[in-house]
Amino acid sequence: MKNGVLSLISLVCLCFIVACSPQQGGVGETDGNFISTDISGADFPKPLTLTDHTGKLRTMSDFKGKAVVLFFGYTHCPDVCPTTMSDLKNAMKLLGDKSDQVQVLFVTVDPTRDTQEVLAQFVPSFDKRFIGMRGNAQETKETLENFKIFYSKVEGKSENDYTIDHSAGMYAFDKAGKIRLYMAYGMKPAEIASDVSKLL
Repeated sequence: MKNGVLSLISLVCLCFIVACSPQQGGVGETDGNFISTDISGADFPKPLTLTDHTGKLRTMSDFKGKAVVLFFGYTHCPDVCPTTMSDLKNAMKLLGDKSDQVQVLFVTVDPTRDTQEVLAQFVPSFDKRFIGMRGNAQETKETLENFKIFYSKVEGKSENDYTIDHSAGMYAFDKAGKIRLYMAYGMKPAEIASDVSKLL
């Protein structure tokens, strides 16, 4: 079995075991010089097309020339999402001047509560260069399926009092827009910065 196929199988498994609550877990398999799982050559995803937190329609082609780190979460997430966003903020600091060659995208799995205005307040609060992205219910569903993101709504005491279990890893794309890495939940800022720097 080819290494690329093995990496893809590992990725799918990882996507389904990390939800929106802290769990024990490593940083993925080391492949070559990367700490993350190298998924170069994977035959997914389809091009991403969503609206950003300023109301502008965006595609991945908008970010060619930059490495892209793509994270799926939601603003009401009690722990995993703000922790990961803080780790990304600190990774950008560690990259120094190279951080201008990196684009972080936060895609909401909760378009009902994460309106454009909510994303505009939440996402840039970690780093003004970070971009929040959203779609309607159908666009969100298709995007999550496209990126093999697990998500499940957990009902609370009222209609708007709910949480969402979801895959907590990240994808990294190189400057040509090719998917390269799966970063498992739990990677430290220094590890994120190290892997991203290799894509620049």
